Amino acid sequence: MDAATKAKRDLEHIERQISQLESLPGADQQTKQQLYDLHRQVEGLRVQINAANTAWQKTELARHPQRPYFLDYVERIFTGWSEIHGDRRYSDDPALLCGMARFHDQEVMIIGTQKGRDAKQRVHRNFGMANPEGYRKALRCMKLAEKFKRPVLSFIDIPGAYPGLGAEERGQGEAIALNLREMARLRVPTIAIITGEGGSGGALAIAVADRVLMLENSIYSVISPEGCASIMWRDATKKEAAAQAMKITAEDLRELQCIDGIIPEPEGGAHADFDAAAALVDEALQRHLSELKSMSSDQLLESRYRKYRQIAQYFQEC
Repeated sequence: MDAATKAKRDLEHIERQISQLESLPGADQQTKQQLYDLHRQVEGLRVQINAANTAWQKTELARHPQRPYFLDYVERIFTGWSEIHGDRRYSDDPALLCGMARFHDQEVMIIGTQKGRDAKQRVHRNFGMANPEGYRKALRCMKLAEKFKRPVLSFIDIPGAYPGLGAEERGQGEAIALNLREMARLRVPTIAIITGEGGSGGALAIAVADRVLMLENSIYSVISPEGCASIMWRDATKKEAAAQAMKITAEDLRELQCIDGIIPEPEGGAHADFDAAAALVDEALQRHLSELKSMSSDQLLESRYRKYRQIAQYFQEC
């Protein structure tokens, strides 16, 4: 039984107790105190249920199999898409795509993780989990963008970097770490958008940007709720409670100042209307890119440095 279901059952049981006590004639002081305590328990359980459902429901929406993926946004927002293949060291990674495109009146470099729609595509795209060659390809493209002074836009929907033996042997950790360092140094505007799942270092490796945005129903976390629940409670079924505790939703992360903005979604979620979702992403990209283009390279670097130094600062009141 998951945490939300248990809380609902506890709530129903307490509400029945309240009804029985309230039906008693001439309640004494002890009964009144008992009612007061039960009402407080009900309020706490309702808050817990609503919060847990909100975080977990957004997790499920972020993973919806019909949610728009990177190429769906490319088709609707950009023109002149020309994909760049290979990291010039090992191979091409079909889970992480890079290429040049035109965004309205300007040339940009776009990077994105791509999941598959059916079983064959999912296997080909490795379920959207990038290998080290994918991150090295992304870095090669970012350096090209810097050379030709083109903004870098990244679209992120990844459960995490691929944890397989081959990926580790080819330097998965080193590839991610190198991207973190080099993205912090890029002298061109950078924008990252979490469109679905933003999982761990696999997402962060292409998200060290001047602006980090999240779609309304996306999530961004260091580990999945199931993984967190398995570690904290030795029970993956407590994923709803873990999702709430981890603060993985767009609203939570904006409050913690880990992201710079939330992009609304069409009614029912981005999967309900690809065109409307893309239009909202387009509008947000135009607005933020316009702000970043007005800054010099030195200003971008200084602003980016301050941004990541100040993220999620915690102050304890004395």
